[in-house]
Amino acid sequence: MKKLNWKNTILKVASVTIASTVISACDSDFSNKVGDTASYSSGSADFTKFVSLGDSLTAGYADSALYLSGQENSFPAVLAEQFALVGGGAFTQPLVSDNLGGLLFNSVPNPDFANRLVLDAEISSPGPIAGTPTTEVIGSGLNGTAFNNMGVPGAKSFHLSLAPGYGEAAGLAAGPPATANPYFVRFSTDIASNTRTLIEDVVAQIPTFYTLWIGNNDVLGYATSGGDDSDPITPTGTFDAAYGAIIAAIDAGSPDAKGVLVNIPDVSTIPYFTTVPFNAVPLDQATADALMAGLGGGGFDDYNFGIQSQIGVTITQEEADLRTISFAAGQNAVLISDEDLTDLSAGGLPSIRQANANDLLVLTTSSKIGTEDTGPTAVWGVSQPLEDSDVLIPSEIQAIETARLAFNATIQAAADADENLVFFDSAAVMAGIQASGYDYGTGSVASTYATGGAFSLDGVHPTARGYAIIANEIIDVINTGFGANIPPVDPGERTTIFLK
Repeated sequence: MKKLNWKNTILKVASVTIASTVISACDSDFSNKVGDTASYSSGSADFTKFVSLGDSLTAGYADSALYLSGQENSFPAVLAEQFALVGGGAFTQPLVSDNLGGLLFNSVPNPDFANRLVLDAEISSPGPIAGTPTTEVIGSGLNGTAFNNMGVPGAKSFHLSLAPGYGEAAGLAAGPPATANPYFVRFSTDIASNTRTLIEDVVAQIPTFYTLWIGNNDVLGYATSGGDDSDPITPTGTFDAAYGAIIAAIDAGSPDAKGVLVNIPDVSTIPYFTTVPFNAVPLDQATADALMAGLGGGGFDDYNFGIQSQIGVTITQEEADLRTISFAAGQNAVLISDEDLTDLSAGGLPSIRQANANDLLVLTTSSKIGTEDTGPTAVWGVSQPLEDSDVLIPSEIQAIETARLAFNATIQAAADADENLVFFDSAAVMAGIQASGYDYGTGSVASTYATGGAFSLDGVHPTARGYAIIANEIIDVINTGFGANIPPVDPGERTTIFLK
């Protein structure tokens, strides 16, 4: 039997070409530089005590970590800079200790919270920056006083208002899953309490203005795990109750506070789900023929014969067409598992098919496709199907979208029902960036992974430049909704990705 050289079939998916472009370069001569502040106005808003609550997008998370520069360029920090021009007060953040981004648990680096990603120009792929982090979770010295930036990476809607003890140190050892979040344990006002909620730390500050961007993780955890149910979508009823409790708590403590409610973007607009193509397997004719015949693994001619025999018996012609495997010279669709297919395992036919344009492959498959599983005849995405956690199939995409639209309806309804609140459609902005890029006057960004400038190397969170764009869009909503005149910032003065 011929042994195939699978290494020759491996595609470098989502490789990044670093030519003479300096990716983190800054543009200049922004037309809206801060000038005569006499013309600026807060309108009917009061920015004396600005508090921003949410998840990693509020915290300034980027490149798979929370690091100092990212926090300093978070969209709330950018907003606070501009609010200061119209009477805004001090803005504090629970800053980490370094620009590495990893966390220490009792002086020991935790591999689940690794250093940030940087791009290695020599191998054109991202990897963690070297170094030992210095950010301690317990004993951070930040507990006792609430911060203006109350963004907690990993937080879902119910963690803000319905999760007492989310900042309790002892909760880190509970579970799995843990009942506490290390990022919140770092700066919760009471790490010994198993009853205090994050929203209580917000309300205690008596905000005069706030932003609320929560709900992304209520669908994103499910999405990034390929819909394998290890991180389920939050039930709509739970989201509605949690979101309502957040708004009610702030209204009760600060009835005159104004704010901006932000909705949830479509996961199909971020590089984590759009970078790896469904047809990511290049083959020559000899390798394709061997796969179909079963030389060295595969045997898809036999599989196809078995599928054809089930037409009109257990499956339709449509399903048979979907399940038929075809490899040929050129670019080929990746082999995946699909739990929605009719179970034919009793007849020795696994639930596999090739991916198509209706599927979304997660970014991490870029380093998995074409590599061996158990040996040279079991190659991921070629002769061995990618796993459930690697791909979002149409039913999973629909489940995400159904939940997202329901959550967004709740968010917009809350804004519409309160004259003190305005609505920011981040979903539309992200969709626009994905479709045609974003021109900010002195430059532009796109959603292309690594080189587009809008998204960091984790493929989910914006770069500093991307966060500045979000801040400007929120400023525009504030100016319109509250009759303010607050100048935007120049996104071109903010960095994008970092080279090793």
